[in-house]
Amino acid sequence: QVQLVESGGGLVQAGGSLRLSCAASGRTFSNYGMGWFRQAPGKEREFVAAISRSGGVTYYADSVKGRFTISRDNAKNTVYLQMNSLKPEDSAVYYCAATRGSIATLRYEYNYWGQGTQVTVSS
Repeated sequence: QVQLVESGGGLVQAGGSLRLSCAASGRTFSNYGMGWFRQAPGKEREFVAAISRSGGVTYYADSVKGRFTISRDNAKNTVYLQMNSLKPEDSAVYYCAATRGSIATLRYEYNYWGQGTQVTVSS
C-alpha cells in the first residue's frame, strides 16, 4: 500500500506560479512511476504529467507542455509539479498518483491516489 499526500495548492493570479508536492509513504517510492492528474468541476479527471521511476522520462499533456514541470526526489519520497504561467483554465483539484508500472498516462494504470489539492487561478 502507498499513501500519497498532496500539498501546495492555493489561489494565484493568472500568469503566476505554484509548486505542488506529493509525499509518499508505505512502500519503496522509487519502485513506482508517478503522475499528476486534475479534475475541474463537471469534467473528467485528466492527465497532466508523469515521471518514470528514476525520473529520467517525463510525459506531459499538450495543454501544459512548456509551462509545467514534473520532477521527483527519491531520497525524499516526493514528487513535484512546478506550474508556471498559470491560466484560469488550469483551475482544478490536482491529484497525485502512483503506478506499479514504469510510467503511465492513463487513469486506470495508476494504483494509488492522493486526496487532491485545490488550485484556483483568477483572471
